[in-house]
Amino acid sequence: MANKIFVGGLSWSTDSEGLKNAFSQYGEIEEAIVVSDRETGRSRGFGFVTFASADAAKSALALNGTELDGRTIRVDTASEKRPGGGGGGGGRGGDRGSRFGGGRNRF
Repeated sequence: MANKIFVGGLSWSTDSEGLKNAFSQYGEIEEAIVVSDRETGRSRGFGFVTFASADAAKSALALNGTELDGRTIRVDTASEKRPGGGGGGGGRGGDRGSRFGGGRNRF
């Protein structure tokens, strides 16, 4: 993960190619992805850039606080993806009680 960076605050118009172009000055890029919403296909405003070397990724952190496509971007080292996948609100676990009075037997 040392060669992967997170880029936040992206303009809705920034695509993966634009992201790659903005960071290519810091070294060879293996992958540049702007994350999009599954349902709408619209950018979620953040992405990731994976460099061929950790040194290139480290030097690219210099773009933190600079402007890209009219927006001030946040650049940081990417953190490891948490296990469990997908987001979206909590599950349905836990004691929620019953339909007939909060879990107490009132019969």
